Amino acid sequence: MAASVLLSAENTGLTFAVGNSGTVGAPGNGVGVPVPVPWNRSLDRALEEASATGCLNLSGRKLKEFPRSAANHDLTDTTRADLSRNRLPELPLEVCMFVSLEHLQLYQNCLRSLPESLLNLQALTYLNISRNQLSTLPSPVCSLPLKVLIACNNKLVSLPEELGQLRQLTELDVSCNEIQTLPPQVGRLDSLRDLNIRRNHLARLPPELAALPLVRLDFSCNKVTSIPVCYRNLRHLQSIVLDNNPLQNPPAQICIKGMIHIFKYLNNEASKTTPELPDYDRRPLAFGSCVEELYPGRPYGALDSGFNSVDSGDKRWSGNEPTDELSDLPLRVAEITKEQRQRREREEHRTTGSHSVTNGTCENQRMSVCNIESRLKVSLPSDLGAALTDGVVLCHLANHVRPRSVPSIHVPSPAVPKLTMAKCRRNVENFLEACRRIGVPQVRPSH
Repeated sequence: MAASVLLSAENTGLTFAVGNSGTVGAPGNGVGVPVPVPWNRSLDRALEEASATGCLNLSGRKLKEFPRSAANHDLTDTTRADLSRNRLPELPLEVCMFVSLEHLQLYQNCLRSLPESLLNLQALTYLNISRNQLSTLPSPVCSLPLKVLIACNNKLVSLPEELGQLRQLTELDVSCNEIQTLPPQVGRLDSLRDLNIRRNHLARLPPELAALPLVRLDFSCNKVTSIPVCYRNLRHLQSIVLDNNPLQNPPAQICIKGMIHIFKYLNNEASKTTPELPDYDRRPLAFGSCVEELYPGRPYGALDSGFNSVDSGDKRWSGNEPTDELSDLPLRVAEITKEQRQRREREEHRTTGSHSVTNGTCENQRMSVCNIESRLKVSLPSDLGAALTDGVVLCHLANHVRPRSVPSIHVPSPAVPKLTMAKCRRNVENFLEACRRIGVPQVRPSH
């Protein structure tokens, strides 16, 4: 076959063809050098995929407006839309017509406001409007069923009072703004677990935060001088970040020692103003009991003698040595729970003296539970069956009897508080296998 070199009039570059001669783009039997796909053709392909899958990805295309060619595609069933890293001056009205939208990415644009038509998105649970030019949080945002709201790196100077309407919100990130105060309505966010108000202009923390089920609180890089004493009631708190603040109460030497010492200080301050409190109310119950309410049956601290504990799929080492900050937390929680249980038992004993046999049986059961709690250094809930369903406590019990008998344990995490059935089943199977290796006799139920 003859090989010819053609110089196209429309293309000043060389094109090699084998066989029949032809120009670029003309039909022929030749094999030519691939030509880059036009930009608008790539955009059309993204719109076609969105029409088929329900996921619209227009990220990083330098868009200043919504593509006009979108009118040629059916995007009404779109559930996820990513318009991040563009040059949009406002939210396109076309996006506000996606009534099935659940997940919307708008970060790194030029947004100065959001339209009222945003109210149409009554299925939206995730909204990221970070890295824009918003000076206020629009009120329509507070009327959506959001679970995650990320509005960091804007120019916000305040948060609206309507923020308290977001009753399903679990994560709020308004870091790197110019916020000076938080409205008291923030105390109505009954589901809030993660609050990030880092790098703002806050001079004080609202006491209303003490009523929230916060697991993580970050107010670093602000102007806060004191932590309210009522924050000792943040029973679920696992992480608090407070560096780069001119804190005087608690003093800096207390804060650098960690969360345990901070809560001890707050409880001591509370006992000075309310000396009538009993001892068990003065102790920092704080963040210990969140284990049972958020993650039933999950041990807390360094309870496991094994390794490779799996936190929702991510493996990590978990040796026997506890961290300095949380070393005595499980034991304290167990002691407090034991004191409360003993006090309740004494009251029941005074009122129900006639049921001595039944009380004796219950006492034996309670003593057995206390024995397990003291050995594992955890507090077991009253609904013991539900707590053992995921197999986490069982695996730690096996590792307590024989270290590393269960090498890998699936445990919940703040992001995924409930294990899947497959992971629960795997934990139980690992526990049964460890029991067989330890030598526990297998007893079959009689029919």
